[in-house]
Amino acid sequence: MTAGLRSGEVAERAGLNIQTLRYYERRGLLAEPGRSPGGHRLYPPDTVTLLGVIKAAQRLGFTLDEVADLLRTGGRRHPGRDLRRRAEDKIAEIDAKIADLTTIRGALAEVVEARCDSLTDCTCADCPIPFLTISTRRPAGEGEPA
Repeated sequence: MTAGLRSGEVAERAGLNIQTLRYYERRGLLAEPGRSPGGHRLYPPDTVTLLGVIKAAQRLGFTLDEVADLLRTGGRRHPGRDLRRRAEDKIAEIDAKIADLTTIRGALAEVVEARCDSLTDCTCADCPIPFLTISTRRPAGEGEPA
């Protein structure tokens, strides 16, 4: 294989560093590249596009494990039907986080409004801290502690 992009070229075009490129390779997000006669890694030009897809999926909230799984199940060019379901699940996860953050923001606003000055020795009138109820949801699959 003599045509292709060297590691530095791919990293520069994709806007990441060489260590990240190698990490993605170790994680199986990128196929092992061919080698030049001198032993340099040579990546196909579409690697830059694939890296853009990976970074976009991360910005959407998918973990690298989820991205790897989506790439495995759907292939590089044609995502599987699983993508829609996972996107719906990610939306539900984000909605739950927004609800939690809204609750936390409201609780903090109560603390500020009451002029609380200490968690243990607050001198404000009608301190809301002991009465705050903020969700303590557990991620799916985690049971109660023994």
